[in-house]
Amino acid sequence: MPASGHGLRHAGIHFDAVRIAGVLAEQVAYELMQFTDFQAGPIVREATGHRYMYFLLPPQSVTGHRWPAGVRALGRGAQGWAYVGVPALGGLTWPLEWRSEPTAEVPFVEAGLLHEVVGRLIGVVR
Repeated sequence: MPASGHGLRHAGIHFDAVRIAGVLAEQVAYELMQFTDFQAGPIVREATGHRYMYFLLPPQSVTGHRWPAGVRALGRGAQGWAYVGVPALGGLTWPLEWRSEPTAEVPFVEAGLLHEVVGRLIGVVR
């Protein structure tokens, strides 16, 4: 994690990531936050462009699930190299911000729970 601003980190090394855009991303984040009593683990929100959210999972966990169209798995086993912007915990980090911060107790989003929430909501959004 950078001390200030934000930095690019290679997905698949320290974490895997699931990238979701727009309204679906907001709904998934909201559901995760509600279900976990606001202890969902690290979720990074992009304030520009497609308004992606990156759900940071434990390394090597993204390939354990089949993700639907519109949801992109980023990790060592995923296609191609992927870098994810990670903001510092404080200070100016625009255009990235934490939707949910990592904690010592919850350093990652739980992959199975994320997959379940995405699967439940994808039918509603389509």
